[in-house]
Amino acid sequence: MAKIDLTELFKKQAELDETIAKNHNISYATTRNKRTLSLLVELGEFANATRCFKYWSNKPSESQERVLDEYVDGLHFFLSLGVDINTAKKQYNRTKHMDNLTDQILLTYKLVSEFYKKQDDKSYQKAFQAFLNIVPLLNVRFQTIIKAYYKKLEVNYHRQETNY
Repeated sequence: MAKIDLTELFKKQAELDETIAKNHNISYATTRNKRTLSLLVELGEFANATRCFKYWSNKPSESQERVLDEYVDGLHFFLSLGVDINTAKKQYNRTKHMDNLTDQILLTYKLVSEFYKKQDDKSYQKAFQAFLNIVPLLNVRFQTIIKAYYKKLEVNYHRQETNY
């Protein structure tokens, strides 16, 4: 079973969050609900890019680059929420995932909603595991996700520098 070590990504996200907090005079406490909603919105944008649920359409998913970009938008918010609650878990194992992307996304939505209600580490870890279990369904290596995260991290810093 392959381990996914996210220690460095949590560190990078904390640094970005600190920059955003200074630029916008906010804190984790004042933005947790907004970041949770942002995560759900990004998960929806990811689903829309994959088109996995659009049974009425024959159009293929958007480009892999676009799909990955939407996925890592969600990853940014998951990491940010983990930093906020000071999650104890920084390493995850690849575990069993649903048979299809639609069901895995729905499970992730459900578990993020449970995290919203409880706002504890246990519910966070369950939701994050479900989110990470999307990756095998995309037929990409986790290293590809990490590269996409760093690419988007640069974009997010640029946005902060240019008053996005």
